[in-house]
Amino acid sequence: MKTPKFLLLTSLSTALFMCAFIKKDKTPKDSGIVLNIHFDEMKHIGTVDKRFQSYNIEMAEVIGGRFWKPYNKMAGKPMGNSNLSVGIDTSMFQAMTPVNLYSRRLRKLAAALGPACVRVSGTWANTVYFQNNDEERLNEPPKGFKGVLTRSQWKGVVDFSKAVDAKLVTSFAISDGVRGSDGIWTPVEAKKIAGYTKSIGGNIYAAELFNEPSIASGGGGPKGYNASTFAKDIAVFTTFAHTSLPGMLIAGLGSAGEGTQLLPKAMSLITSNDMLSAEPRPKFDIFSYHFYGAVSQRCAFLGKDLTTAPEDALTEKWLSKTSTVFDFYKQLRDKYEPGKPIWLTETADAACGGNPWAVTFIDCFRYLDQMGRLAKDGVSIIFHNTLAASEYGMLEHDTYTPRPKFWTALLWANLMGTEVYDAGEGKPGVYVYVHSLKAHKNGRSLLVINANQSTTTVDVPKNAKQYTLTSDELKDKEVKLNGKILQLGSNDAMPAINGKDIKAGNVDLPPLSITFITFGER
Repeated sequence: MKTPKFLLLTSLSTALFMCAFIKKDKTPKDSGIVLNIHFDEMKHIGTVDKRFQSYNIEMAEVIGGRFWKPYNKMAGKPMGNSNLSVGIDTSMFQAMTPVNLYSRRLRKLAAALGPACVRVSGTWANTVYFQNNDEERLNEPPKGFKGVLTRSQWKGVVDFSKAVDAKLVTSFAISDGVRGSDGIWTPVEAKKIAGYTKSIGGNIYAAELFNEPSIASGGGGPKGYNASTFAKDIAVFTTFAHTSLPGMLIAGLGSAGEGTQLLPKAMSLITSNDMLSAEPRPKFDIFSYHFYGAVSQRCAFLGKDLTTAPEDALTEKWLSKTSTVFDFYKQLRDKYEPGKPIWLTETADAACGGNPWAVTFIDCFRYLDQMGRLAKDGVSIIFHNTLAASEYGMLEHDTYTPRPKFWTALLWANLMGTEVYDAGEGKPGVYVYVHSLKAHKNGRSLLVINANQSTTTVDVPKNAKQYTLTSDELKDKEVKLNGKILQLGSNDAMPAINGKDIKAGNVDLPPLSITFITFGER
């Protein structure tokens, strides 16, 4: 059996051990840059959802499917190729232990990022069978499906979402097992999940029909799936949603692979434009899309030109890709769904599990810069892929130990409010974003990302608090806040997130650092 393109391209994630440092000629060297901050001159440009910073838990994690094998277990093994069988090639995939959604540590860390949304979807959700009884789990899924989701596993998802203040977002099976004689989607599986969710007091806040329709045939969809089929499927899904899940937001399309070259040119897509213009015209409450700037080193066989390298991680060319793809999808939103909120329902440093350096401090720059850029652009919610799976996860899969991205996400959760201001363009290699201060609408939170190898100076207009994140090396897994390593204490006690008092005037920010400066009551 040949590998469906979906396991190579959707959930899209991971890569080889880091073998290079940031090269000195790849980042700006401007020294003594002075950023003048004038809050009274900054225009208010938008408001993000209070759950702006959200995350994914893959359906593969919930059911224990085969997912991207960690790089540290791939040493000496060949990279994959286009003839891989789904989840079979042990150099690429391994069976996952189902995520423990009742883990005290996992819940504590997820709650610290709240309020949020948790999206349980991904390629495995496209072909999952819901075993709607309490009998022993089926050894094999019924014909037309590839995985089995049990009641206890789904109850774990619902209980988790409640415990950590994360509204539940999901998608449904669209494989041959849910198709009518006419080949159109039926809600046979979706009705079971909807009914069971209600019976245990759960609520599905929003749903896409399925994961990444732009590559549907490679993601578990029927052979020959096209834009016309999608439009007919959405019509049925909309009726189901309004009758069985009233109040649930319908999101779509959730496409991937457009706006920048992410797939081999020979690989065809069902374009979002074709799906949105097909009859009957699809309508959504939320316009959603996916973004990856590259495929990881794990999927380099798709084309070396589709990958990226660690020495590019702090460059404007790399960081700006997220805006390029947003602009592509925004044009479609404006044409077909004007005024609808935009959600980025899946994103990370690279498709196919993330690159090896995604677990280190380097990727924190992209993570925060992406949120700063897209908040200014008008994205309402961003779902990072993932909370705790593969290299792009914020936490280690087995231990739920925080990675550097978690600490940067925690600072954002603590300090960045929902009101967004235009802070200007910054300076070469320095990126500046301003939000209201969390829980203090009249306060301000300034984020300065110094991607330069030299000190940057900020002219602070009044007394404030400073939170500077650094690491001894860009490839390190340790992050320091104002010089002190961030780590969990005994019994998983969270470290204190305290800023240091600074006076009005020039403040020097170290090279290759990320700094939040807050003004107000905090």
